[in-house]
Amino acid sequence: MNYTDEFLQAAIDEAKKGYEEGGIPIGSVLVHNGQIIGRGHNKRVQQGSAILHGEMDALENAGRQPAAVYRECTLYTTLSPCPMCSGTILLYGIPKVVIGENKTFMGEEDLLRSRGVEVVVTDNKECYNLMQQFITEKPALWNEDIGV
Repeated sequence: MNYTDEFLQAAIDEAKKGYEEGGIPIGSVLVHNGQIIGRGHNKRVQQGSAILHGEMDALENAGRQPAAVYRECTLYTTLSPCPMCSGTILLYGIPKVVIGENKTFMGEEDLLRSRGVEVVVTDNKECYNLMQQFITEKPALWNEDIGV
């Protein structure tokens, strides 16, 4: 598919920001009614955080929202969401997730689908290439991030 729209591009820009900061290049944006209301990137390295994955950072930066807002959102992420991020998507009732790529890491897409979330995988080459470059440069950090 190799699809990119303005929102996936914003997530990619966040991933690049994380990479430039010495972190893991995964970015995400939360979109409501055609507007980005939260953006973020993985900050586990930068902030010594156990939970600030790209999706979690975007949700945190969106601030507290009414349940009705989450139910109308789309979450864009450069990499398939892990169990923690997928659980958060389900917890807040986000109905759609657009994923840059899932070849580097396959998250809980089946769980999301089984719970009625629309999951779109774009097979974006830029997302994939950025992750491959990072893994080549810092394999130990990648293995730590995915729990290997």
